[in-house]
Amino acid sequence: MTSDPSIWTPEPPATAEPPSGAVPRALMVQHWTDIVFCHWRYDPADVQALLPAGIEVDTFDGSAWVGLIPFHMDGLGVPGWAPLPYVGSFPEVNVRTYVRAGDRRGVWFMSLDIDRWLPALVARLGYRIPYCVGDVRHVRIGDRVLSSVDRRWPRVGGATAALSVAVGDPVADDDLSRFLTARWGLLARPFRGRPVWAPVEHPAWPLRSAEASAIDAGVVVAAGLPAPVGEPHLLYSSGVPVRIGTPRLLGAS
Repeated sequence: MTSDPSIWTPEPPATAEPPSGAVPRALMVQHWTDIVFCHWRYDPADVQALLPAGIEVDTFDGSAWVGLIPFHMDGLGVPGWAPLPYVGSFPEVNVRTYVRAGDRRGVWFMSLDIDRWLPALVARLGYRIPYCVGDVRHVRIGDRVLSSVDRRWPRVGGATAALSVAVGDPVADDDLSRFLTARWGLLARPFRGRPVWAPVEHPAWPLRSAEASAIDAGVVVAAGLPAPVGEPHLLYSSGVPVRIGTPRLLGAS
């Protein structure tokens, strides 16, 4: 653990729009569709204990926040080219939290479950983030979104997840929803002692309220966290187009 999370001073909430020129040259483009933001409060110390040196948990209202985030990945490809065949569209369910490394703030992925081997292996090697492979489903039927995970690789006690959510009315963003959704980069495991950073750019999320009728958060526990407690903070978005920049090491001269 790098420091005591209880004495950190929260920074101003993330803005709904990305900083100008956040990704001047995209390495990949994609569209995140029918995304559900399902978050729970956590003791910052529980989250910090799972982070490597140089990565510090980010907090809001005194808590770390851990998300179970299902969505459908569409149009994955290289700018200027058609989406990749077969691997360009698939469901994903990830477990994430929010972190800092120096002056960078971003998403930290604890796991990402998909049903495609090739993008999972490429992401593990290129971005150093923990993609997993298994039976993953995500579909919207009317006003309900259904998601599930049955992880097959790497085998982690048969990790599972399930989420059934009813989509509600449009809502305005607030400081918490911006903290949870408006993130302009991802941080990944350090390489040669330096964290890996990749910038992310997308429009502001069109947000709606959501209500869950069933949640299995087994993949959260499989990540090494205590089982979530209490009612989750829930939001839904129809999605946004996304540009992801080239990963690089922080702290380079």
